[in-house]
Amino acid sequence: MSDHVYAGIDLGGTKILVLLATEDGRIIGDARLATHAAEGPGPVIARIVAAVREAADEAGIGMDDVRGAGVSAPGPIDRDEGVITQPPNLPGWDHVELAKIIRSELGVRAWLENDANCQAIAEHRYGAGRGYRDMIFLTVSTGIGGGIIIDNRLYVGASGAAGELGHLIVSPEGPACGAGHIGCLEAYASGTAIARRAAELVRAGRLPRTARLAEQTPPLAAHHVHMAADQGETEALEIIHAAGRYLGLGLATLIHAFNPQAIVLGGGLINIGEDLLGPARETARQRTFVQSWDDAQIIEGELGERSAALGAIAVAHARLAGEEA
Repeated sequence: MSDHVYAGIDLGGTKILVLLATEDGRIIGDARLATHAAEGPGPVIARIVAAVREAADEAGIGMDDVRGAGVSAPGPIDRDEGVITQPPNLPGWDHVELAKIIRSELGVRAWLENDANCQAIAEHRYGAGRGYRDMIFLTVSTGIGGGIIIDNRLYVGASGAAGELGHLIVSPEGPACGAGHIGCLEAYASGTAIARRAAELVRAGRLPRTARLAEQTPPLAAHHVHMAADQGETEALEIIHAAGRYLGLGLATLIHAFNPQAIVLGGGLINIGEDLLGPARETARQRTFVQSWDDAQIIEGELGERSAALGAIAVAHARLAGEEA
């Protein structure tokens, strides 16, 4: 082929998404398989390999036409060595040398990057963050993560661990997040946080509409709360508003720390819309300097579930060129 083609592999706890695309993000093939993470690394890696080959078949190319592969993976990872180290949603993955294995199985060089960093890179290069030199990406979903772009480059910190934006502290006390940190943004503004607060009220005999919706399709989750709020349950709406206000505290902290040109919001919870984002924007506006607030565009991402795989493609392209994404 005349255009260079790269594979982007999004390895998640429930799905594996593979995209084949040119370096400008034009997708020519894709494949999706269930992860079946409980089966452990061996079967999951076999499915990754199968998905890449399936995407190549769809694109009508062979593996010889693929210059390199990027892998978006949940942390923690060793990005320099291409090793996944004990991610909580991939049981049994204890220091798995995934980049080396993919190269052995497919004959292409591979690089590993944190999933939220991949999403940040993709939105900056191909999506809502195009044209912004300094950009923060925040993914708000079951948990909260992020990536930091400074002067058009991903900022990774001293050991590659920068961008854990869900663990910004927004309260000195309160509940713990999944990692055990007290009072962090993820513990107050994530889908898990919304569901936890709703469950507390349901146990107290409140939120009857939310409870009925959750009984129909258990377990209770943030989307049940959103549905109940849309149907007029006032306390359900207040849970979402409260999460939005805490999200706004996180946005304000990012604006104070980085003075970014844009904060791009992604993740499934953003689909709630203004019931969440309205309080978030207003809280952030109230808690920041006028100039810094005016500098920062708060915008929704464009790439959806493709973002991590597209970011992995950008990583592979940059690493082959001897650069950072």
